[in-house]
Amino acid sequence: MRLLPVLALAAVLIAPLRAGAMRADGTLVVVIDPGHGGDKDGAIGPGGLKEKEVALAIALRLERLLAAAGHQAILTRRDDTGVELADRVALANERGADLFVSIHANSMPTAEARARTHGIETYFLSADATDEAALAVARAENADDARSAGPKAEGALGMILADLARSEAHANSSQLAYALHGSLVERAGGRDRGVRQAPFAVLEGAAMPAVLLEVGYISHGAEAQRLADPVEQAKIAGAVAAGIERFRTEVLQKQARSTLGGKVGAASLAQ
Repeated sequence: MRLLPVLALAAVLIAPLRAGAMRADGTLVVVIDPGHGGDKDGAIGPGGLKEKEVALAIALRLERLLAAAGHQAILTRRDDTGVELADRVALANERGADLFVSIHANSMPTAEARARTHGIETYFLSADATDEAALAVARAENADDARSAGPKAEGALGMILADLARSEAHANSSQLAYALHGSLVERAGGRDRGVRQAPFAVLEGAAMPAVLLEVGYISHGAEAQRLADPVEQAKIAGAVAAGIERFRTEVLQKQARSTLGGKVGAASLAQ
């Protein structure tokens, strides 16, 4: 048996496993993860505003926007229910999600830092954090659950295919992060604090592009008021939805055309 046809056939078989694919009609399955919940309040701002409440309010608005655009939106929680970090990304993998978006609000530990620090940060998974500040954010969010969130693939083939899917998912995660971050800064009006990398447990093991959004600093007085405002929450949700659409058209559509062309070429070689 010639090696070339075998490799060509393998390319055809592996192509459907590429992370961040679209349905034939161009729609997406998006898992929206409102951070924290249940007995995990997350960060708490002036006046007692809780991160878990802000995250859920934005997530519910985002769900409606995505559904109106024809996409399937799945929430990891719809109310004040506690969900383990491992179960959040496991749900996304089980449902064959195309994207995973975890929504959070940030906080600073000291009075001086709380008074001056505000803005939007967007993260994708990396074993090495961008800097100490990014690592501190990851540690704070990971405090909900010390376990690794990554489901384990069984068998040599399962491990190979999982690694292939997650390698592409990681590459696409950075592009998703920049698309969402740019849209949030442009449309929601927050200070641009950049796209960063950090070891977030809730993103581990995702077989699709996965990002964590820190949509503002709940510890900053003025920003906490903005995050509590339903009008501003709707604006943030709209910005995330617009960022997803940007990623769909600028990244996924191009990849879909490239994949289709690759399948045709590989099938020809295998004949």
